Amino acid sequence: MEFIFAVSVGVMTTAGIYLMLRAQTFPVILGLTLLSYAVNLFLFASGRLTVNGAAIVGHSEQLADPLPQALVLTAIVIGFAMTAFVLILAIRARSDLGNDQVDGRELPPERSALEEALANRVEKLSAVHKARNDKPARNKRKPS
Repeated sequence: MEFIFAVSVGVMTTAGIYLMLRAQTFPVILGLTLLSYAVNLFLFASGRLTVNGAAIVGHSEQLADPLPQALVLTAIVIGFAMTAFVLILAIRARSDLGNDQVDGRELPPERSALEEALANRVEKLSAVHKARNDKPARNKRKPS
């Protein structure tokens, strides 16, 4: 059981850090949330995983430690509030800046191959048109 929790914490931590290194705000928020879930699972697993442990101190020798459970419950509530707040900030930044980049920089628009070909064709045609218009006009009539 501990192995499954350890692997889960490792995978969630790795995925959370990977998502936090993205340039867009929404994957960063997802990564932060996933990392907080990994920490919650780690705290929960640190309270000794006992099966059929008593929640109240009595005659049983195996007791369930209530402190990690209380910490995880508090962390879930705080994490939810933090995620909602950061999500609202990201939505507001997207509406103000017009993009969802973490650093707020404008990205250059990417052209598709078709748009690039059309732009090259327009440049060539405008160069040909300009060359035709720059030539001096010929007088086709002979002066008498």
